Amino acid sequence: MNSIFESKEKRTILIVDDTPDNIALLSALLKDQYKTKIATSGMKALQIARTEPYPDLILLDVMMPEVDGYDTCRRLKASPETAEIPIIFLTAKTQVEDEEMGLKLGAVDYITKPISPPILFARVATQLNLKSAREMLQNQNYHLEKLVCDRTSQLTLMQDATIMAMASLAETRDNETGNHIRRTQNYVAALARQLQSHPRFSSVLTDENIALLYKSAPLHDIGKVGIPDHILLKPGKLTADEFEIMKLHTVYGRDTIISVEKYIGGSNDFLTFAREIAYSHQEKWDGSGYPENLKGEEIPVSARLMAVADVYDALISKRVYKPAFSHQEAIDIMRKGHGTHFDPDVLDAFFEIEEEFIAIAKRFHDSERDAWALSSTL
Repeated sequence: MNSIFESKEKRTILIVDDTPDNIALLSALLKDQYKTKIATSGMKALQIARTEPYPDLILLDVMMPEVDGYDTCRRLKASPETAEIPIIFLTAKTQVEDEEMGLKLGAVDYITKPISPPILFARVATQLNLKSAREMLQNQNYHLEKLVCDRTSQLTLMQDATIMAMASLAETRDNETGNHIRRTQNYVAALARQLQSHPRFSSVLTDENIALLYKSAPLHDIGKVGIPDHILLKPGKLTADEFEIMKLHTVYGRDTIISVEKYIGGSNDFLTFAREIAYSHQEKWDGSGYPENLKGEEIPVSARLMAVADVYDALISKRVYKPAFSHQEAIDIMRKGHGTHFDPDVLDAFFEIEEEFIAIAKRFHDSERDAWALSSTL
């Protein structure tokens, strides 16, 4: 019987029967089209079936001493190595209950004795074709899943590159910020991991959300692209009017993210975090920050994490308007903001992992000269 699923290599059939005449008959009928293996007991059948190469189909007698066909089938289906091998029962039993029993145990078909060659050939070919179809489908599914995985990885890489490119647009406006976005995104992730088991933060800081926070953190200052150079790069203290303009970088950042959400027709967790961070990372715990004067729990968790990360990095980095402070100087300054500028629990988490912050700062230093300064001042 020809089929599009037939392989050039002969398929293997395991014949299990305790009667030599039955084995001789089945072997003679099948040998021209298939490879055959022989077992004269249930235990021998289990041994052969679990030995590679596994049979493609099993013809299993029901009435055998010690381990009968039903128990043999049950054991075959319970083993991961043999569970998918189709089993056709061969038996002289003709009661409906017997056939029902075999099918419940996982057999795919039931052939009554005496064996009719045409029926045997047709049933065997059908089950082998079905097995080939299943294997082909599984193989296609595997390749499809791999293709989806590869494409997803490529898309993720492209998204990450786009995010960094967008963030770098803001950073190029200020040639002294260097690896600021790299450092702050790692600071944020470190703080999030430290607070992950804290009852105030555990519902937000899941593994998935921490990964999204890490990706969205670089966009915190994207709104700076809208700030004029004479204000953004001013070496001295800003006037009151200039500071009001500088504050608008949070609004510009939020509006940029909103425009993306409108373009794609909705939002997602990544864009939500990016919008929160861009708009609210300058808010302060006591309500004295900007742009909304949010207070305490009104400030999104993402923005509270970024506030600590951003201020710390600004303190230890050289800017046009200030020298770089040492790590200890930065710690002392930030400690004064405990419960006023910063969420006290977030700042406490920062103090607990300050050595990790030092390591991140060294890893993503701005230049060899800065690396020397960092090592001498931290």
